[in-house]
Amino acid sequence: MRSITRSPAGLSLAAAGLAALTVLAVSGAAGTAGAAPAGTDSLYAPSALVLSVTGGDDAASGTVLRAVTLVCAPRPGGNHPAPAAACAELRANGPELDALAEPRSDAACTREWDPVTVTADGVWQGRRLSYSYTYANPCGLRNSIGVLFGI
Repeated sequence: MRSITRSPAGLSLAAAGLAALTVLAVSGAAGTAGAAPAGTDSLYAPSALVLSVTGGDDAASGTVLRAVTLVCAPRPGGNHPAPAAACAELRANGPELDALAEPRSDAACTREWDPVTVTADGVWQGRRLSYSYTYANPCGLRNSIGVLFGI
């Protein structure tokens, strides 16, 4: 059996670190730099989405396979693999995302039923957006027209 002992010096260092963090938190010096007060206006309408791919025909009861964030204002970002291209598609199509989700007409996919559902939830140009599209199988998703759901 292995036992770990702590020296009083180690405890006093940990206590000193905790005390320093407490002072910073109480004084407001930590975590507030650059934060805008609530209710302030921005030059850009908020545009941030969470995109997900879920196994199954219902996003609420399926298993989330992948999820990413996409921020489009003031500049493309998030952990989407191609944020600039995805934001450009969103700007071109607005909140009508069916045009981006549809599989290409020349896609050669089997007719097996193994559904996957993509969702986009968040805010697009200051308005709430909630979108869902179910593919018959993963091949349809791989062959979708846009890069938005290519996560």
